[in-house]
Amino acid sequence: MFTGIVQAVGHIEKLKPLQVAAGRLPLADVRIGDSICVQGCCLTVVRKAKGKLWFDVSKETLRVTAGLERPGGVNLEKSLGLGDRLGGHLVTGHVDGVGTVLAHKNGFLRVKAPNALSRYIARKGSICIDGVSLTVNRVKGRSFEVNLIPHTLKVTTLGRLAKGDAVNLEVDLVARYVARLLMS
Repeated sequence: MFTGIVQAVGHIEKLKPLQVAAGRLPLADVRIGDSICVQGCCLTVVRKAKGKLWFDVSKETLRVTAGLERPGGVNLEKSLGLGDRLGGHLVTGHVDGVGTVLAHKNGFLRVKAPNALSRYIARKGSICIDGVSLTVNRVKGRSFEVNLIPHTLKVTTLGRLAKGDAVNLEVDLVARYVARLLMS
C-alpha cells in the first residue's frame, strides 16, 4: 500500500530490466523484493546499487500503463510501513486505466478517464494520477478536474504534463469496493 504522496522524482535510464535512478529517494532501508510505486505502478525491486533500482516489468504491465516504456522522469514512493502516516489516500499501485490530459495550465489539470473508470470518480473524492494523490474538484461525463498546488508541481512530474499526454489513473479504493458491493 502507498499514500500517493510522492517521495522523490527518479529517472528511467534503461528499459530491460527497468533501471531507475532513484533521485532523492532514501534507499538505505530498501531491500530486494520491496514494492516501490513508480509513476503510479507498484513494482518489485529486483536489484539495488549506487542510487539505482531495477525492476522486472511484465508485458501486461507495459500494456496497461503509461510512462514506463521510455526514459524520463517518474514519481517514486516507498510502500507504507505499519505505523506510517497516511498523508494522501490509500493507493495500491494497481493502475486502473490510462487517461488523457485535456488541459493543463495555471495549476489546473483536466483529464479524460476511460469509460469504465468514470463511474468511480466523484467530486471531492480521491484520484491517483501518475502516483500522486489528488482531490477531484469537478466531474463532467468522462472528464474530471483537479487543482495542482505549486508544491505538487515542484516535487512531482505533473508539472511537465501537456495536452494529449497519457497518465496512469487509480481510482479510490473505497469507491471500487462500494460499487462492487452494490452490484451484488
